[in-house]
Amino acid sequence: MSAGPGAGAAAPVTRVLGFAEAELPAALAAQVAALEAEAWPGATPGHDPALAPRALLLVTADGTVAASLALLFKDIRHAGRTYRAAGLSSVVTRRALRGRGCGARLVAAARRELAAVPGLDLVLFSCDRPLAPFYEAAGFTRLPGAVLVGGTPEEPLATDGPGFDKEVLAEFLGPDGPDGPDARAGAAAFAGTRIDLHPGLVDRLW
Repeated sequence: MSAGPGAGAAAPVTRVLGFAEAELPAALAAQVAALEAEAWPGATPGHDPALAPRALLLVTADGTVAASLALLFKDIRHAGRTYRAAGLSSVVTRRALRGRGCGARLVAAARRELAAVPGLDLVLFSCDRPLAPFYEAAGFTRLPGAVLVGGTPEEPLATDGPGFDKEVLAEFLGPDGPDGPDARAGAAAFAGTRIDLHPGLVDRLW
């Protein structure tokens, strides 16, 4: 993942737009694909439809996509319980606009949107270790010692694999809110464990 933490020049006037990925207008989709290609050369744009991808964009007044991310969804099984989980994926800020709070604004909007999804139990994702403080500042919690296992059971990809330096973050959305007893119990159940996410071979670690 990539994001734009930090403060720089004044932030542009922007608005947040959300679309089911299949309904993303072509002009905006082309901008998102270009941003992702710049951040991750060689990556294929788009996400597995089985994960119900939703695109969230921060767009300037002239229609420029300042930042984008995807929200992905699936059920996971952990510690004897099934959870409805969501994750942040492909978080990227336009290079020329980094350092102006665009990434922080978009991630905050994503967190608010996910908190309002009926039946969602948790938000769960990984990031490169240097970005963990950025996501913590947005309200997510590190899961110390947790390992996210992506890919498939036959072709797993884990965050503790060779060449990775990642942290796992989450937000637990129990009925008493992120600071309630259900959320605290959820965090305790996930910290220090291997978490079988297995989103498939397209979004291998979403």
